[in-house]
Amino acid sequence: MSLIFLHYPKCSTSNKAKKWLDSQNVQYFERHMVAQNPSAEELEFWWKQSGLPLKKFFNTSGVLYKQMGLKDKLPQMSEQEQLQLLSTNGMLVKRPLLIGEDFILVGFHEDEWQKAK
Repeated sequence: MSLIFLHYPKCSTSNKAKKWLDSQNVQYFERHMVAQNPSAEELEFWWKQSGLPLKKFFNTSGVLYKQMGLKDKLPQMSEQEQLQLLSTNGMLVKRPLLIGEDFILVGFHEDEWQKAK
């Protein structure tokens, strides 16, 4: 199984997740989510695969999210508009993401990741 680990190297949660993956000897392809921002198509596919609300893919605690006032704007936006917005800047995307063949994990919650590996 090939896993994609999308992360931001300066994020402490991403680093914790990376250390966990390495300690579990999990093989993965590493992708810097700001340098290689996910496309709207990738995000839509992952969102639909995950079964999660689209809002879970937004980095709601991020500076950019707050500066843009997205808490108030997102409810008025269509899903397609939200996906397009997410694809414009990796700093808007919740991190890390772990993409497997049959699962998508958003954020690092060790118990969820343990079940998926």
